[in-house]
Amino acid sequence: VSAIRVTVLGCSGSYAAPDTACTGYLIQTAGKNVLLDCGPGVLANLQQHLPLDQLDAVVLTHCHPDHWVELPILCTVCTWFIGRSQLPVFGTDETRTMNRALCGGVDPGAFAWQVIDHSSTVDIGGQRWTFSRTDHPVETLAVRVDVDGRSFAFSADTGPDWAPNGLIDDVDLLVCEASYTQAREPERIQHLSARQAGHLARESRVGQLVLTHQLPGSDVDAHALEGAEAFGRPVSVAHEHVVYTV
Repeated sequence: VSAIRVTVLGCSGSYAAPDTACTGYLIQTAGKNVLLDCGPGVLANLQQHLPLDQLDAVVLTHCHPDHWVELPILCTVCTWFIGRSQLPVFGTDETRTMNRALCGGVDPGAFAWQVIDHSSTVDIGGQRWTFSRTDHPVETLAVRVDVDGRSFAFSADTGPDWAPNGLIDDVDLLVCEASYTQAREPERIQHLSARQAGHLARESRVGQLVLTHQLPGSDVDAHALEGAEAFGRPVSVAHEHVVYTV
């Protein structure tokens, strides 16, 4: 039975706090290595865990720069340093359009791009990826990965009006955005508070909850306390290079 290994490569929300990176995770099972999101700083951290030529695919949740903008740098790596072409990349049509604008002058053949949406199902070396559109200003896809009865999910960016429609039900590990605490809920920003993330996880019977995407300068302890109170048991707050295995 394959375990799912999730390594936090970056978890700062919107922009990177000092000594951190924006969003990125390494998802590994039975020799398959998938990069989930590729924000600023992620590639440097990735190389502490995996040579870039061992990457099997990239999955991108949406076109906001803090979640994908180092992909053109990976294009440069593939073209000029590791001789890689047709690296599978899965992302929204908006993200593909932006990537073409930045990568076209390097090598448009570096990536084999597949546009995904909320109805897509993708198999990457036995990892079954499914998606759900979230509550965010651009097309944004939460993801779930299932392997041999084990499961991991990532909320991507979302506001409180997201309807997961079963995507995160009974998932073993949920990494969920919690950009701020409940004091800012009345602002109706299309992100979650730690309280809302905890409540969502509890309703969905999640096994383990990790809060991520805190805005720089956030009180991490306050996020953990608020999330745990809503979830009904302790939660973790994501930090670079921490590994979760389910």
